[in-house]
Amino acid sequence: MTSNTTGNLNRRRFIGLAGALGLTPALLTAGDQDFSLVNKTGFEISSLHISPHSSDEWGEDILGKDTLSDGDTLNITFHRKEKAANWDLRVEDGDGKNFTWEKLNLLEISEVTLFYRKGVATATFK
Repeated sequence: MTSNTTGNLNRRRFIGLAGALGLTPALLTAGDQDFSLVNKTGFEISSLHISPHSSDEWGEDILGKDTLSDGDTLNITFHRKEKAANWDLRVEDGDGKNFTWEKLNLLEISEVTLFYRKGVATATFK
């Protein structure tokens, strides 16, 4: 899994983490699960985890030491050999509060937009 962002994500660090997860640069091996994550929560996302729905572990924060600011978009690209359709997504705000979306069929979703209003986290999918 690799990414491009309009925010302050350190590309080199992200690619290093993606490589550790067995993921490769988008231009060489884009997968069917590729999607854009849009942060419209009103807060900066301090950590981001994406894992297959069948997994019991989240793995490493793919943002590393970086963050995804409110209003920014992160393009997430999977290795073309990745077969899992359903994925779970977890973000954490600066106060350590976690928000989770489960069983996202990334074979049918190209954009996930996250919102947080009146204490409720929601998302829209395209």
